[in-house]
Amino acid sequence: MTKDLFERIVEDKGPLGKWADKAEGYYVFPKLEGPISNRMSFNGKKVITWSINDYLGLANHPEVLKVDGAAAKEHGLAYPMGARMMSGHTPFHEQLERECAQFVDKEKAYLLNFGYQGIMSAIDALVTKHDIIVYDMDTHACIIDGVRLHAGKRFVYRHNDMESFEKNIKRAKRMAEKTGGGILVISEGVFGMRGEQGRLKEIIAFKKEYNFRFLVDDAHGFGTLGKDGRGTGFEQGVQDEIDVYFATFAKSMAGIGAFLAGNKDVIQYLQYNMRSQTFAKSLPMAMVKGALKRLDMLRTMPELKAKLWENTNALQSGLIEAGFDLGTTQTCITPVFLKGDIPEAMAMVNDLRENHGIFCSIVVYPVIPKGLIILRLIPTATHTQQDIDETITAFSAIRALLENGTYKKIAALMV
Repeated sequence: MTKDLFERIVEDKGPLGKWADKAEGYYVFPKLEGPISNRMSFNGKKVITWSINDYLGLANHPEVLKVDGAAAKEHGLAYPMGARMMSGHTPFHEQLERECAQFVDKEKAYLLNFGYQGIMSAIDALVTKHDIIVYDMDTHACIIDGVRLHAGKRFVYRHNDMESFEKNIKRAKRMAEKTGGGILVISEGVFGMRGEQGRLKEIIAFKKEYNFRFLVDDAHGFGTLGKDGRGTGFEQGVQDEIDVYFATFAKSMAGIGAFLAGNKDVIQYLQYNMRSQTFAKSLPMAMVKGALKRLDMLRTMPELKAKLWENTNALQSGLIEAGFDLGTTQTCITPVFLKGDIPEAMAMVNDLRENHGIFCSIVVYPVIPKGLIILRLIPTATHTQQDIDETITAFSAIRALLENGTYKKIAALMV
C-alpha cells in the first residue's frame, strides 16, 4: 500500500517546527507593531527593536513616505499589470535599472521583483549541466536553493577559508575540463548571520589561474559599505572584478525588489532567460518610484550612512568593553555569542523582551551548532545612545542569569 505523503509531516515537524506549539507567535512569527523604528510595540509593550534591517532609517523617513504615498495614489498597487516581457515594462523600470548600474559602476542592470527568487533564478540561468559551481558553505538560503536547481556538479568550501577554496576550485577546474563547461564562484559580500565580509579580494586573486566567473550577493553590503554605500566591492576595491553583482532593496533601501548588474551581454542574457522574471508580474510602480527616491538619498545624503556607523561603533565597542564575544564581524551586523541550549535561549529571550524591553533576533540550532546561541543585533541610523546603553545593561543582566543556571531552571518548568 502506498504510504500517505503527510504521514512523515505529522511525525517529524523538523528541527524548528517541533517547537511550534510553544514558540509560534512569540519566538517565531512574532508580531512587531507600529511604525518601523528603533522602538516598536511587541506583546503590548514598547521594545527597543534590533531585528529590523532598516539600516539607514528610510522606512518611515518623511521624504520616502511622501514619494511612496504619491506613487501609490497615482498608480495604485496593480500597475503595471503582467510580466515585464509581455505588458509590465515602463520607462521608470528602465530608469531605475540605469541608475542602479551607474551607482554600482556596472554596464547594465536588471530589476528583479524579489531578491530571494531573483538570485535563485539567476544561478539557474547562468549555468548548464556542464558547468561547475563553487560556493561558500555559509551563503544565504536563497543561494543554497539556487545551487540545488543546478543539474551539474557543485563544490562547497569552508566559510571564508581560502585553503578550502583553492582545494575546491582545483577540483572544479579538473571537472570542467572533463565536461567542457565553465566555473561559477558564489560568495556573499556580507554574511548576514555573523557579519563578516566575504573574502572577495582573495577569491579574485585566483581568477586568472582558474578562469571562473564571480557572482556576489551583496544584500547587506549595499547601502552600508563603500563610498556612498555602493557596496562591499567598493569597500575592498574590487568592484570591477565582480562579474555579476546582486543587491536587494529590502534592507538599506527599506523596500521591495532587487537588481543584478554586470556586463551588458550577461545581463541581457539574464533578462531573457530568468524564469522567475519572465513568468512573474512586474514590480509595481509605487515600489519602482520609491526605489528611485531611496537610491537618490543614498547618493546625496551621506549623513544617513555616517549615523548608522556611529551607532554601530558605539554598540559594538560598548558590548566588547562589557566582555561580550562578537565573533569576527566587520560590518554593522552585531552577533552576540553565548553558550546554551534552545530551551535556555527561549527563557532568556522571554526575559529580554518582557523585563528589559529589548527585541532582537535569536539564532539557535540548526542554523548554528548545538550549544551556541546568537543574539543578533542590527543597528540602524534611527537608534540612539540611550537605546545602546539600555541594551548593554540588559545583556549584562541576562548573561549573569544564563551563566548561573537560572534560565536552565526556568526552561525545565516550561517543558
